[in-house]
Amino acid sequence: MDKQEILSRVHQVGIIPAIRVATAEDALFASRAVFAGGIPIAEITMTIPGALDVLSTLRREIPEMILGAGTIWRPDIARLALEAGARFLTTTGLVPAIVEYAVHEKIPVLPGALTPTEVAAAWMSGADMVKIFPCSQVGGAPYIRMLKAPFPSVRFIASGGVTQQTAGDFILAGASGLGIGSDLIPQEAIRARRPEWIQELARRFLLMVREARQKLSPNHLP
Repeated sequence: MDKQEILSRVHQVGIIPAIRVATAEDALFASRAVFAGGIPIAEITMTIPGALDVLSTLRREIPEMILGAGTIWRPDIARLALEAGARFLTTTGLVPAIVEYAVHEKIPVLPGALTPTEVAAAWMSGADMVKIFPCSQVGGAPYIRMLKAPFPSVRFIASGGVTQQTAGDFILAGASGLGIGSDLIPQEAIRARRPEWIQELARRFLLMVREARQKLSPNHLP
């Protein structure tokens, strides 16, 4: 897959599961579960102990899965993540050095941003999508709608507090996709090793994205 194919697939699916768990074993379990639930994407955060090993294991086991490396702060870590199997990079906040690195390497990059100033800086730096984090804490879907007005060409990923109750609203407000963590991957499901729980949530969120997009005119899809 080249850069545009990866971005097209991420946009098509509309959900980026944020794998932020305590151990490498938990990360592998969660990633396998979301894949089995129909989401062929996972963002492996670098806060997980052994995150690089998780990436390399998943790349070997599920080569068709689109893996991202999240919470990237330094270009050298970004390089190691890409070597381990990541196909896109995300940051929690706007880290210009990571955007510059990804642009140079022709790798999809989804930097975090919150304010209009940060959104503008991220987009002008070459971001492919901009992750609005933490979106729920600053107004939720109405905040995405307000940002979309002055930035109609920016593809937003709504992240931080996205739930089953709000997922569709974010898509209707203009989000191109959703970054979802604990509401898709509950800690209790991980502790109890219940993949069917995560798989069911994955199917529900996929349906919510699909139904919300169907309500939008084809000419107004974000």
